[in-house]
Parts: sequence; structure tokens; C-alpha cells
Amino acid sequence: MRKIITIFVILFASAVISCCNSENSIEKITSESIKEPTNKVLLSSQIQWEKLNPARGDQSPQAGTIWGDRNKEVPTGFLAKFIDGFSSPPHIHNVTYRAIVISGSIHNDDPKARNMWMKSGSFWTQPAGESHITSAKGTENIALVEIDNGPYLVRPVDKAFDNGERPINIDVSNIIWLDHSKTNWITTYSDAEISFLWESKSIDQHKGLFIKLPNGFNGKLKTNGTIVHAVIINGLLNYTLPQTNEIKGLESGSYFGSTDYAIHEVSNDTNNEVVLYVRTNGNIQIEETK
Repeated sequence: MRKIITIFVILFASAVISCCNSENSIEKITSESIKEPTNKVLLSSQIQWEKLNPARGDQSPQAGTIWGDRNKEVPTGFLAKFIDGFSSPPHIHNVTYRAIVISGSIHNDDPKARNMWMKSGSFWTQPAGESHITSAKGTENIALVEIDNGPYLVRPVDKAFDNGERPINIDVSNIIWLDHSKTNWITTYSDAEISFLWESKSIDQHKGLFIKLPNGFNGKLKTNGTIVHAVIINGLLNYTLPQTNEIKGLESGSYFGSTDYAIHEVSNDTNNEVVLYVRTNGNIQIEETK
């Protein structure tokens, strides 16, 4: 049975902070310096759903692609939706995936492990080739799933293999949050927090992290990566598209991103915090207007 751990996050956060304490050009990004913004959004209501595993027919979870294409050899992020009471047979996947619970309760573990229900904001990894089951309970059970390279396939356990990786389950209660005193990715006058989750050893500079924006947050996320994928895990975030100045209300499961230097103007006008998951190959600067 895999264990819920905190030391993984602590060690990784220390490594990322040390490598990010160098000067970079991200602080100098201004709206005037960006001639052709690449900002884009996808509302959760616009996501197209289809069967994740057509071979299971009506028993298959639903999948909604956010970026990429899980049927092709490209990095992909998609939402997986499970009905209440869903429980898969033991199986493996041909590729490693990472996942974050958006809503409901999800269990993902060895076939004989006792149920360990992960709530919204929990994070897990599933190595390629390792036998496991996935279960869900709740009115609406949705997770964000991402892979570094497709296609994403389901295979029987007699095809199991050990790829050298080990699975990780991190319950939302064990996430370690860093404020502006622990990382220079957040300006000193901001109450935002971040949590570094992973960094790729095979894909240059690719990393994943949580960003927590408190109620009343009004500011900007500056990014310098050519890849920026952000998904709302919980909360409601207002996002201003620079191309039109149109404000989009992004609910859980909604997405925004960019493919070049960008300023993401966001605000949290609710009484609750907003949590984002971000995958990028660059750095992020969080600036809050007070």
C-alpha cells in the first residue's frame, strides 16, 4: 500500500527554491512589451466529453481533453469523470500519469489496499506498468490527469512491468504551502502561496505546482515559459483576456494558458480561496495589487 507523504513535497520544494533564487527577466515583463498575447481560456462548460476506455462500454469513465491528445504521442491534460460507486478492475497503463482530485472522493492504489479516499486538491502519481485500481464515491467525481507523452492506454495486469518509478499519494491535508518569505516567485506584499509538486528529469525544465490565491486577491501571474497550462482545481477565478479585455469566470475544471511571455490578470472576488494547478517549462511571478 502506498503511503501519504509530506517529505516528498518538502525535499522537492527545497530543491526548486534553491534553483529559482537567481535573477531572470520575468519581473521585467509588461503589457507593453508583449506585442501579440498568446493567452487563451477554456471554460469547463466547453469541454467535450467522451469515453475514456471505450472497451468498457457504459461502465467507462468519461474523459474531456484540455490540451494535447491522449490518443497521440504528445503531452496531454484531460479531465476524468467517474460515477458514484465506480471501481475499476486491476489494470495497468502504458505511460506514467499524474493526477489531481478536483471534486468528489477518489481512491487509487494497489488492488489489495484498503480504501484511502482523496479529496479535492489531493495529488497522486501512477507509474507505467504498475497494477492498480481506481474507485470513486460522490455525486461528482472529477480528476485532472496529465501525461508527458501519449497515447494513454489501459492494459490487463498480465502485461505489468516495473519501470523503476514508485507511486505517490499526497492527501490535500499534507500539501506544504510556501509564502513570499520562502520563495521569490511571490512578491513580498502578496498573500498568495505555492506548492511545488514535481519536476521532470527527462523533459527540460517542465514542472508542476499549486498556486493558492486568497479571497480578495487581485493581481497578475507573469510567466515566461513557452508552455503554460493552468487548471482551476477549486474556487472561482476571474480572468481578463488581454486580446479583448473580456473577463471570463473560470470555475473548477476550467483552463487558461499561454505559449510565450505572458501576463495573466486574475482576481478572486469570492469569500473562498482559489487553487490552481500549473504545468510550465518556465518561471512564474505572482504580483498582487493592494
